Amino acid sequence: MSSVILISCVLFITLFVSSTYAQSCTNYNFTSNNQMSFTSCSDLPYLNSFLHWNYNPSMKTAKIAYRHTKIASTRWVAWAINPTSQGMVGSQALVAYQKSDGKMSVYTSPITSYQTQLQQGDLSFNVSDLSATYINNEITIFATLKLEDFNSTILNQVWQEGPLSGDSPAMHDTSGVNTQSAGALRLLSGQSGTTSTKASSQFNKRNLHGLLNAVSWGVMMPIGVLFARYLKVFSDPAWFYLHSIWQITAYVIGVAGWATGLQLGSESSGIQFTAHRIIGIVLFSLATLQASAMLLRPKRDHKHRIYWNIYHRAVGYSIVVLGIINIFKGLNILKPQKKWETYYIATLVGLGIIAAFLEVITWCVVIKRNKSVSNTVEKNPQGLHESNWYNGHENGTNRTHYRV
Repeated sequence: MSSVILISCVLFITLFVSSTYAQSCTNYNFTSNNQMSFTSCSDLPYLNSFLHWNYNPSMKTAKIAYRHTKIASTRWVAWAINPTSQGMVGSQALVAYQKSDGKMSVYTSPITSYQTQLQQGDLSFNVSDLSATYINNEITIFATLKLEDFNSTILNQVWQEGPLSGDSPAMHDTSGVNTQSAGALRLLSGQSGTTSTKASSQFNKRNLHGLLNAVSWGVMMPIGVLFARYLKVFSDPAWFYLHSIWQITAYVIGVAGWATGLQLGSESSGIQFTAHRIIGIVLFSLATLQASAMLLRPKRDHKHRIYWNIYHRAVGYSIVVLGIINIFKGLNILKPQKKWETYYIATLVGLGIIAAFLEVITWCVVIKRNKSVSNTVEKNPQGLHESNWYNGHENGTNRTHYRV
C-alpha cells in the first residue's frame, strides 16, 4: 500500500510541472500570393502562435500577420490588442476560422465581457486589408492596423483559440495555457514578451489547486478509509492512530487546496464552474464536521456509540465519493494531458483491487476468529467474561464475536 501512495503522489506532483514547445519565426517564409515580408516577428509562448509585423512610426500603422499552427479546421483563432488592460475584456480582436463550406471567415470583434460570442463589430481603431488563410493546419490572419490613437508603441496583446459550434465560435477553454496567452508587444524594438503576470500566477495557482486536492481528497482520503476498514482486524488500537493522523493530514492538505480554489474564484470574475465549486464547499463542510465530531465520539460501551459509528462511516464514505467525482470535474476544467487522467483512474483501480483483496482476507480472519471464540465458549462458558477480543467483550458487555 505504501508503494501505491508513493506512486500516486509522484504522478500528481508531476502534473504540476508543465512544458511548452515553441518553433522559430525568424526563418519562416510566407508563400501566399502577395509574398509579404516582415521586419519583425515574435514566437508567442503559448498556443503554437507567432506574430510578424512591420511598423511605420510616422504613419502609426502596423501591418501584421498572426500565425496559429497545429490548428484543426473545426476551431477558431483570434489575435487582439487591448488598449485599456492586459486581460481579455476590452480587447479589440481579429477572428478567423474555416467555415463548413471550406471558405474562410475573418472579421473584427470587440470583446466586452467574458461571455462573449465573438460577435462581429467595429474596433476602436481602423483595420484594413483584413484577410485569412488556412493551409496545412495553420491559420494566418493578415491586417493593417491604424494606431494613431495609441500614445505608446508598447501594446497589450492577447491571442486565443477555441472550438466551433457549426459555423460560429464557441467558448474557449478557461484553464491551462488558454489563460496565459497574453503579453506585451513592443512595436519598435521588434520584441514581444509575456507581461501578464496575473495570468501566469493564476495558471500556477490552478495547478497547485489541482495538485493539493488530487492528493488529499482523491488519493489520501480513500487510503485512510482502507486503514480504518481493514487494519483494525490486525492491529488494534494502532489502526486508530494511523487512521486519525493520516486523515487529519489529508484534511489539512485539502483545506489548503480548497482555500486556493476560493482565491482563484475571487480573481476570476465572470468565470464560474458551479458544480465543481458546490461539491468543493460540501466536501470542506463534511470534512470539517467529521473532524469536529471526533471530539464528541462516545466510548465503546456507550449506548449511542452505534449511532455515532453509522454517522461517521456514512459521512466518511460520502467524502470519498464526492472527492473522486470532484477530482474528475477538476481534471475536465484543468485539461492536463490525457495520460494524467488515465494514471488517476489506474490509481483508483489499484486501490479497488487492494480493497477487494483485503476484504476477502479480513472476512476469512474474522470468520476463523469467531469460530475460535465459539469453541472457547462451548468448552469454558465461565471464561466468557475473561475474553478481551476486539469488538468482542467490550467493557462488561456480552458481545464475544469479531466484526468487520
